[in-house]
Amino acid sequence: MPGTSPHSPLRAWWKRHPPAAGAAVMATCIVSVGFRLTGHETLSRIALVLGCVAWLALAAEFAVRLLRERAGWAADAGTPGGLTAVAATTVLGTRFSALGRQTLAEALLALSALLWPVLTVLVVRHWKRKMPGGVFLCCVAAQGLAVLCATLAAAESAAWLAHTALVLFWLGLVLYGVALYLFDPRQVLEGPGDQWIAGGALAISALAGSGLLAADSARLYLWNDDDHGVLRAVTLALLVLALASYAVLLVAECVRPRPRYDVRRWATVFPMGMTAVATLSVSAAADVPWLRTPGEVLLWIAVAAWLAVAAGAVGSALAAVRSTAPR
Repeated sequence: MPGTSPHSPLRAWWKRHPPAAGAAVMATCIVSVGFRLTGHETLSRIALVLGCVAWLALAAEFAVRLLRERAGWAADAGTPGGLTAVAATTVLGTRFSALGRQTLAEALLALSALLWPVLTVLVVRHWKRKMPGGVFLCCVAAQGLAVLCATLAAAESAAWLAHTALVLFWLGLVLYGVALYLFDPRQVLEGPGDQWIAGGALAISALAGSGLLAADSARLYLWNDDDHGVLRAVTLALLVLALASYAVLLVAECVRPRPRYDVRRWATVFPMGMTAVATLSVSAAADVPWLRTPGEVLLWIAVAAWLAVAAGAVGSALAAVRSTAPR
């Protein structure tokens, strides 16, 4: 079939996409989570199907390149975008856990736990000063694992998963501090889209904190009153910082608009969706009910951004296929 030929225009367009394209899976799956939290189950499942299709396509490409193009795979895996493989897998696993598919969620946790140390080591070896927003993916990957561990701990009453999530939560905050030191602040005004991960990393950290709070129960009794108080305070502080970052990045977009499509715009949609989901989750876990309305507003903003970026991606794909098609 010409459409699947390794030399086809579609294949050529696909191969030009960086590993950061995994942010598309992250963005789609977190929107699915947000729809579920707001009671839009049908929309949530549609987004989940789209996320699964994208994840399977990227996983296939990941495996093929690992087996056939080892040098190219290692070069891409050493970029911060390589960690989207971990983050996307954990977000997908979190959504499946909410569906009650705990075995599948556990398999995705195992896969992401295997990938995480390998990819993290490859990425850290290439760290330097003045990096783009993708540097914060080291925090996002760790906190993604924390969120999935906490989610499964609550679903299966597994205390060891909750304690593992707690370790990953604090490690993720340490990694955020390192990433902030390496981040080039000029990217706030100049970045092509991935600068938003600076805020998204705070949002997923807040989501991990809310997951740890929600995992506690009379059956498990994970945290005493002091531990609970610290977790709640840190989670709320992280959410405040995430919302402040959102506002700063949004103002920067208005001051210096960057309307052209770039695949890294998926790394804008994901933090938007993650901030919405974190706000909704913290509202429930920390018993702050008034946060639910802002969370719902932020979710619909993220959906609008998803639609805009998806339209840009389709347009880019069609243009690329037409430009490389044989004449």
